[in-house]
Amino acid sequence: MAIYINKDTNVLVQGITGNQGSFHTKQMVAYGTKVVAGVSPGKGGQNVDGIPVYDSVAAAVEKHQIDASILFVPAAFAKDGAYEAINAGIKVLVLLPEHIPLHDAMAIMEFAKAHGTTIVGPNTFGLVSAGQCKIGIMPNHVFALQGDIGVVARSGTLSYEIVGNLTSAGMGTSTVVGLGGDRVVGLNFIDALEQFQKDPQTKAIVLVGEIGGTAEEDAAEYIKANVTKPVVAYLAGKSAPVGKTMGHAGAIIERGMGTYEGKVKALNAVGVEVAELSFQVPEILKKIMK
Repeated sequence: MAIYINKDTNVLVQGITGNQGSFHTKQMVAYGTKVVAGVSPGKGGQNVDGIPVYDSVAAAVEKHQIDASILFVPAAFAKDGAYEAINAGIKVLVLLPEHIPLHDAMAIMEFAKAHGTTIVGPNTFGLVSAGQCKIGIMPNHVFALQGDIGVVARSGTLSYEIVGNLTSAGMGTSTVVGLGGDRVVGLNFIDALEQFQKDPQTKAIVLVGEIGGTAEEDAAEYIKANVTKPVVAYLAGKSAPVGKTMGHAGAIIERGMGTYEGKVKALNAVGVEVAELSFQVPEILKKIMK
């Protein structure tokens, strides 16, 4: 199994005719993802490598069964695109754009919650169930090995590095979920931990966090009460100055909250070992999974 997406997931690409949309559509198809349609207003009737393009999501869902969609649209238009997908009944929506206005992001989350749609992102690399389905921009070869390690992450490039290390150690992944780096996001650590705990394929979990906010501390409380599978963590931002944003809008230490030390303490307190270096993650997993 896997969580959120699998080999049978039918995917729509919103913004498929743009440079990024068309490029990553080809990469997703090469991975094995079932991209069944695309949307690009005013370009209905065209195709991208044989994938039909429609003027609207509504037109696409009339012709195809669609389970998930990904947005390759400018941040200013992300709210309209998200609402269109949610209104059409799509249940998994990946928001790639960063710099979506804060109030737009908040409105999207409320609208999605009311309609039962799972939002991944914004400012995410996407999600991938190894060997089955990839919805996002992650490099195909890094996520090729299917296995029993679930990964949930706030950082894209760190996820690539850690999954690469796992692959080199012969440890494949079940699903890798990119939560996104903005202040307002859809899925959080707790959502993914809940699904990984239920998933029979996933035997252990890697949590990739970073400074700022309380997401990791909240995850620690959830792990203590609900997660029986082994969890290993890696946290970015150990040397970040207080008050400075480090890459992601959510990665900022404010008024003593969200520090590296505080997150490590919270995770250690519930039995989660925190790797100091990313290449240590496979070593720790092998130790605790014996």
